[in-house]
Amino acid sequence: MASMHFIFSDKVVLLFDFWSVHSPAGIALSVLVVLLLAVLYEGIKVGKAKLLHQVLVSLPTSISQQVITETDWDSAASDLPPVSRTHHRWYLRHFGQSLIHVIQVVIGYFIMLAVMSYNTWIFLGVVLGSAVGYYLAYPLLRMD
Repeated sequence: MASMHFIFSDKVVLLFDFWSVHSPAGIALSVLVVLLLAVLYEGIKVGKAKLLHQVLVSLPTSISQQVITETDWDSAASDLPPVSRTHHRWYLRHFGQSLIHVIQVVIGYFIMLAVMSYNTWIFLGVVLGSAVGYYLAYPLLRMD
């Protein structure tokens, strides 16, 4: 049975049965992998915000307001003209952003499950990776 409190140990199973750590070198490598996952998570989070800003800025004002406020009416009406080129580009970008969001969610859950191993070294790797990732990615958020 897994412990329900944080422990300092070099023995842990992370995420999958094949990721079983039994040595100090193994825990150091696992901490590095989890740290890099946390950095990647923060980078994706900031990159997703930057992409959304760029998409909204690139659309003409009337279209961006229409896209933000419109509901799914034009899919139900058959007598409307085909979707314009701008809307088509917006939907493609939205699809790409949705894929990025799914990747961010999957990485976030992997990080959460790694922390739920209650290994203090892994937890510290996630905290440090999140801090480093935010420190590196935050300057990219400048909305020029």
